[in-house]
Amino acid sequence: MELDHLAVSAETLAEGVEYIEDLLGVKTNLGGQHALMGTHNRLLSLGPSLYLEIIAIDPEAPDPGRSRWFDLDNFSGSPRLTNWIVRTDDLAAARSAAPLGIGTEMALSRGDLRWRMLVPDNGQLPFGGAYPALIAWDSAGHPATRLQDCGCWLEKLHVLHPNSEDLADFLGVEAEMASVSVELADRVGLMAEIKTPRGCVTLL
Repeated sequence: MELDHLAVSAETLAEGVEYIEDLLGVKTNLGGQHALMGTHNRLLSLGPSLYLEIIAIDPEAPDPGRSRWFDLDNFSGSPRLTNWIVRTDDLAAARSAAPLGIGTEMALSRGDLRWRMLVPDNGQLPFGGAYPALIAWDSAGHPATRLQDCGCWLEKLHVLHPNSEDLADFLGVEAEMASVSVELADRVGLMAEIKTPRGCVTLL
């Protein structure tokens, strides 16, 4: 498994974009719509194989008839880092090793991008959302390779959880995710240290 991207949730996409552009001091890139989920996004490069996604419910999209990913149906408050997404070449094996509630496989697309993702039936990923979403890319392209280099780079992702040992055991974090640290904390949360043109910035 390898870290694929980070997700910042927002009540509106405009609010999320304003938060990230003000914090990092760079402009985001166009994303698109996810018809099956009723969401839309914008993207930002964090390196040659990693990116940041700002995501929100699309007010112009019809109700998807199911819980949206990243628990967006229950999101409220200021934009914040809510999820991390890990890619794998064997989604079935990753699912069998994951905790209960990781979700069912869905085939998704945006433009010429094609991917499969495990989406929880209730929208919330295991460990209170601290467990990563699992994705397998089926298209030759990847969003990170299409984004303009803006001088931003992920230094470290801190995954915080009161039951960090069990979370780490499920993850089996390997060298491919050396930038990820699972840490004991009194709350569930994510914190990313990002190198930007204006210096190192902490994204919460």
